[in-house]
Amino acid sequence: MRLLVIEDNRSLVANLFDYFEARGHALDAAPDGVTGLHLATTQAYDALILDWMLPRMDGREVLRRLRETHGNDVPVIMLTARDELPDKIAGFRAGADDYLTKPFELPELEVRLEAVLARSRGRGRSRLLQVADLKLDLSTLEASRAGHPLHLYPACRKLLEVLMQASPGAVTRDRLEYALWGDSPPDGDMLRSHVYELRRSVDGPFPVKLIQTLPRVGYRLAVPEEQHDGR
Repeated sequence: MRLLVIEDNRSLVANLFDYFEARGHALDAAPDGVTGLHLATTQAYDALILDWMLPRMDGREVLRRLRETHGNDVPVIMLTARDELPDKIAGFRAGADDYLTKPFELPELEVRLEAVLARSRGRGRSRLLQVADLKLDLSTLEASRAGHPLHLYPACRKLLEVLMQASPGAVTRDRLEYALWGDSPPDGDMLRSHVYELRRSVDGPFPVKLIQTLPRVGYRLAVPEEQHDGR
């Protein structure tokens, strides 16, 4: 799993990193709601661990904006010391998939994460990614643009999935390399070669180019601004 922890308690964050990284998962952390919302809407995560009481923007507002403004349905487990029924109802109504009161045991959080991921993958959530006329079906791994099938190598398909999940946000080179090779990227700039191949398939035959290079940052998949402006 790739997890985002939005939590201002440094000790708890350190414990979460120690526990989940030892089990092969990758984690990012945000110490406040504003930073957490930015990461959640510009990067691709399997699940979020979200604290209720946060600086700058509380967890419930982060969740509301994530669901309503950005249309992001990533599974979210909310952490809180509030254990009254009205608080739990408020969390679920804001869009939480599960709710865990502090203090808690890390193995319980782990099994709850596995459960919300299984539910999200099995039913109720779209397995079709779409940006403009580009589509990727995560169930069948079939990609198409303007109704034409795209024949992609597995590495290119994985890059496309990450870029589409983050669209219109940027994805760093480090994030793309991790998606392909984990902690052991190959020597040389193999990422550039894969992006080149992906561009040939996704953008080559079409007038509107969706894959954008962001110098010193990474890449983004989105409709160019001039297309939005009608120019």
